[in-house]
Amino acid sequence: MTEPATVLASCPRRVAIVGGGITGLAAAHRLVELSASAGVSLDLILLEAGDRLGGTITTEQTGGYLIEGGPDSFLTEKPWAGALCDRLGLGQSLRPTRDVHRRTFLVRRDRLEPLPEGFQVLAPSRLGPVWRSPLLSWRGKLRMALELVLPRGRERGDESVGSFVARRLGGEALERIAQPLVSAIYTGDPWAISLAATMPRFLEMERRHGSVIRTLRRTTDRRGRSASGPRWNMFVTLAGGMMDLVHALARRMPPGTVGLGRRVTSLARATGSLRWRVGLADGAAISADGIILAVPAPAAARLLSDTDAELSRMLDAIPYASSALVTLGYRAEAIGRLPDGFGFVVPDGEGRTILACTFSSIKFADRAPEGDILLRVFIGGRRQHGLLGEDDTTLAAVAEREIKDLLAVSAAPRLVRVHRHPAAMPVYLVDHLKRAAAIRAQAAQHRRLALAGNAFGGVGLSDCVRSGEEAAERMLEALREETSARGKPPAVAGALDPVG
Repeated sequence: MTEPATVLASCPRRVAIVGGGITGLAAAHRLVELSASAGVSLDLILLEAGDRLGGTITTEQTGGYLIEGGPDSFLTEKPWAGALCDRLGLGQSLRPTRDVHRRTFLVRRDRLEPLPEGFQVLAPSRLGPVWRSPLLSWRGKLRMALELVLPRGRERGDESVGSFVARRLGGEALERIAQPLVSAIYTGDPWAISLAATMPRFLEMERRHGSVIRTLRRTTDRRGRSASGPRWNMFVTLAGGMMDLVHALARRMPPGTVGLGRRVTSLARATGSLRWRVGLADGAAISADGIILAVPAPAAARLLSDTDAELSRMLDAIPYASSALVTLGYRAEAIGRLPDGFGFVVPDGEGRTILACTFSSIKFADRAPEGDILLRVFIGGRRQHGLLGEDDTTLAAVAEREIKDLLAVSAAPRLVRVHRHPAAMPVYLVDHLKRAAAIRAQAAQHRRLALAGNAFGGVGLSDCVRSGEEAAERMLEALREETSARGKPPAVAGALDPVG
């Protein structure tokens, strides 16, 4: 029986968001922002299994240190996080990286050597700095220069980052430069990671222009000199730490929207209805008109296993990598060799334990007390998967030992913090874009179900914001179309009985 419009007008459409990380929060905020203009009355619920919002984002301020336990910045080249900050009134709190020291170093034979100026993760924009660098042998340098005259590769669709770099620039360039940079960013093996899904601009350079080096050189000439490694000038943080974004989003939620400690254990269509039944670990159940799953792909797979076995299988096939972050605070005089840069990465061939180290208090202002240095040391990925099972004391000791060796540290740290991120980074295997498209097509068969998160279209914070907001917009469009077809209720956003 069709529900009368008068009944619909008194019944807001309930949307349940599963997951209170940045993706889920961005989705919830977008629903609140747009529900009135979309003509959809909402009863919004955000269900988070843990006791806090923010997911991997966590900020601590103590003794003059500002400690980020997860991401410490986002990339402005991808506009979604910056635009969200502006709408939340945080635009004035954004802080760029320091104007100086925008260099990256690599470990080579127990020394920190600067990445050649203009080297952009996979390839250089100029060969002069490469000739002068001790990172490559003469054979490796000549092989890299050969890229200028190599023809375009045959149309092969997607390929791994490792295959691309080895094919265009040679094995040394991959092993000594690209591999550690890629592993530090994606916590994965370049030979497994999809080029099209992670660094599509390099694939496009070859397809359109042939030589990647020539293309980068033209781009650099237009834009002026560029720093080496990640494009540091495009990273920004928040003056009070990344949790300021989480707090600002939480304040925008209608009262009663957020349910902490509410672990979702099952999802199913209610019998004879288009509504969803959301089962919780405490035995309670919630009925919802729409579901946004903002959780890692394996968690989404488990929740959807009874609803759609094929979709569950596809989601569960996305692998994830784990990592740990050890934050260390030292007096500046205790560090004998602090290079003039933002940090360093470690090639697999060096036989070390850590992936990378960021000089946090050099990268951003106001991260440590005057006269102190704050370091962020990264452990994990395929290189040290087993080590992550050790306790925090062991992980901290590993980080301290490696830092002592590489930076000539002469005293114990004044501050130590360990943050773990188990299975937090999706690994985009070759042909990931095809898999993600197939997942979206399969999920689209279920009315009022939206998937969001870093498993599909980018692993950065700004990518997560975009994913959450787009999921919210798709949900509102589905509800608006159905509401318009039946009789449009008044547009009143809010949350009613969030744990009904």
